[in-house]
Amino acid sequence: MGRVIFSIRYDIIPEKKGEYQRIIKELKNLVKADGLESYSAYKQKNKDTSYEEIYMFESEEAYENFDDYSDERVDILMTQLSELIKQQSTHYSTLFEING
Repeated sequence: MGRVIFSIRYDIIPEKKGEYQRIIKELKNLVKADGLESYSAYKQKNKDTSYEEIYMFESEEAYENFDDYSDERVDILMTQLSELIKQQSTHYSTLFEING
């Protein structure tokens, strides 16, 4: 079974950029789960309010089990984050590694 990359791309409300950066900084320290190899967030080049979060899982099973992960502080931060995102700007992508 290969690795899985799950990404969420979105635009945030411009005046909320500072709050967004604070939330992401804390999330990067908190988001952990069995099989989650990494979690990171990126700003799109030349688009000051476009961001992408990338989760890399060691396997499809770890990706599927991530929904069971629960942390009260992470849940609060995710709710706060969702309030900063422009409506209808969110795009999800799931990539499955090809094994030879």
